[in-house]
Amino acid sequence: MIAIKEKQNKAFEHLKGKFGYTNVMQSPKLVKIIVSSGIGSLKDKKKKELIENRLSRITGQKAAEKGAKKSIASFKVRQGDPVAFQTTIRGERMMNFVEKLINIALPRTKDFRGIKESAVDVSALNLGIKEHTIFPETADEDVKDVFGLAITIVTTAKNKEENRAFFEALGFPFVKPGNK
Repeated sequence: MIAIKEKQNKAFEHLKGKFGYTNVMQSPKLVKIIVSSGIGSLKDKKKKELIENRLSRITGQKAAEKGAKKSIASFKVRQGDPVAFQTTIRGERMMNFVEKLINIALPRTKDFRGIKESAVDVSALNLGIKEHTIFPETADEDVKDVFGLAITIVTTAKNKEENRAFFEALGFPFVKPGNK
């Protein structure tokens, strides 16, 4: 966790010349991380429990069940039926998760070449992870039950360029120009 705080301070030094910051408070900061995963089939109770358990292990806190916003007859989903699990991480857990994501999880991703430019938004970084097994907390005794995650890292950046430069300063591996 200390490493990320140090990286945020170094990010200010790095961004100070590029964006003309005069105060540390002008530099972008991490606000929260939202980790979510869809359940898939509503019939399989064991898969639902597995996703909730693994998501809670990965993030370090209990995952909240999210219901459908509206009924969709062709998918046999009624309003309020559980369709996903979501966790919002802040504070020290957020810092630990970012450190784990950068140093352990992303390097373990199969055929990982870097984060694409399109993943950076005005105030967030959106990552889609195909396999939850890249995180060390998930004991891989059941390889057949692999699910994907959506990770959104929210910052206080004012524009896309500032946000990308901030994530680069934190150590996120982006695709090098020309290696698409």
